[in-house]
Amino acid sequence: MNSLAESRVPSDPHAGSTPSNPGATAQPLARLREAVEAGLIGRTGLVERLLIALLTGGHLLLEGPPGLAKTRAVKLLAGGLESSFSRIQCTPDLMPADLTGTQVFRPEAGRFEFVEGPIFHSLVLVDEINRAPPKVQSALLEAMAESQVTAGGVTYRLPEPFMVVATQNSIEHEGTFPLPEAQLDRFLMHVMIDLPDAASELAILDLVEKEGAGEMPATPEPISAETVMEARRKVAAIHLAPALKDYVVRLVMATRRHEAAPEVADKIEHAVSPRGTLALAAGARARAFLAGRDFAIPEDVAEIAPDILAHRVIPTWRASADGVTGRSLVAELLNRVEPA
Repeated sequence: MNSLAESRVPSDPHAGSTPSNPGATAQPLARLREAVEAGLIGRTGLVERLLIALLTGGHLLLEGPPGLAKTRAVKLLAGGLESSFSRIQCTPDLMPADLTGTQVFRPEAGRFEFVEGPIFHSLVLVDEINRAPPKVQSALLEAMAESQVTAGGVTYRLPEPFMVVATQNSIEHEGTFPLPEAQLDRFLMHVMIDLPDAASELAILDLVEKEGAGEMPATPEPISAETVMEARRKVAAIHLAPALKDYVVRLVMATRRHEAAPEVADKIEHAVSPRGTLALAAGARARAFLAGRDFAIPEDVAEIAPDILAHRVIPTWRASADGVTGRSLVAELLNRVEPA
């Protein structure tokens, strides 16, 4: 991308001035980031994406083999927030009421009362979501899309901030229910987690030994819900230059039309919807905020595009037979579509 350096500075004279500087609000997030990274060896990208989802009000899907600290990552994030946290372990016999809650009769009061389920927390970890049956997945869809739950004909609002982080195992498919495209599209990002290298493996061993000996790293003061909501407002004010918006749109349109990258578009059965465009713009703003900038740059878009767009691109059956995936298609698009 030859024009990345020139695109670092916003093109209009007011680009660098937002209603308030992100620096002061970003400091607690920076301390939280350092604390979570200290407990996760070699997972800086994962930590960044967790914070991007938190700052945009989005939801995250983590996929990888067992034992790669997916659950640990979410618990470390929850430990740095004052907001409530719950963990749901999905099984094939799970019922929607096990997530949302149910009406319980109170004899002493002579009436039914709604008892909230584990979804009524600010940060919800849904472990092995593809083991949950379709009815449960549908109930989760309403919560993720609308930040509300309907039970017994009554709608209940979920707390703010609200964020779902779901995990799924990439190597075991027996007894699972693959997420439909509509459900996948509700996730801001789909993050693939790989096995660590030898150096990271050794560092993990040392870290666990220290924790076993009671040598726990210092943890920063938990971040309040009000601070998170204020950070979200500042993220929404991060500047996107017209040229950068054009870059985002051209990336998405390249999945639908043949002009920009005809060889790639021919391999796509279903292209990215406008929700993908909005997600990519929001993610770029959040990444800029985490970097202490009040404007986004092309690297912000290119860095997170695979995790935001890949699960929204469905290859044709012929391309899938040739081993083509949504992630490989997005990688091709990033090579062909460059910022202005």
